[in-house]
Amino acid sequence: MGRDEQREEREVLDSIFPDEIQDISETEYRVSITLDVKKGEEDDEDPVIILSVRYPDAYPDEAPALDITAPPNAPKYAHLDVQVDKARLLGSLGPTIEESMGMAMVFTLVSTLKDSAELLVSERQQAIQALLDIESAKAEAEENRKFEGEKVTRETFLAWRDKFKQEMADEAARKQAEAEAEEKKKRGKAEEKKLSGKQLWERGLAGKVMDEDEEEDGDDALEGMQKLKVDG
Repeated sequence: MGRDEQREEREVLDSIFPDEIQDISETEYRVSITLDVKKGEEDDEDPVIILSVRYPDAYPDEAPALDITAPPNAPKYAHLDVQVDKARLLGSLGPTIEESMGMAMVFTLVSTLKDSAELLVSERQQAIQALLDIESAKAEAEENRKFEGEKVTRETFLAWRDKFKQEMADEAARKQAEAEAEEKKKRGKAEEKKLSGKQLWERGLAGKVMDEDEEEDGDDALEGMQKLKVDG
């Protein structure tokens, strides 16, 4: 009775997986399962895993012998390693086997394995994306922090106030020094105008000053004489 059910299931599987199933013997075959997952930039093709099935004599009252492998010479997929992930994937089939005992179960096992492998890949992709999002958020926060400025606290305000007062005092002192220097410069020019006779002589200005004085006295005398004549 078991062999009849096995043959019947095998014929049904042929109609469902015409290109994916490959016989090894009358009681053993392989089913290629193409995973529908998001491919990375480094992935050229969709990942494929192979479920090997071998019927024991008592199947379906006894669980089939199962194995999971990768296709020969298949490129390595970034988020799935059959050798590393085999135990987890086979373990995901346990509940389905228990629920299906006494019934043809290979189609259900293929569907469960496909879902489990796709979920595993999706979880890893999401984990990687989550890390990228965290790094991106950190970079964005750091960039935004440049434009937010420093938060004002009592300590930072007091430090700013002291610095501002010092800058104002320094500016006032600078202006005072400039004003004093300008005043000193003006006083110096005024003192240069009040030279003594000795200083005038030493600088060669004495003769010129005397000539100017004599010329002024001569003009005054001439003007006086002209006035006397007019009056006379």
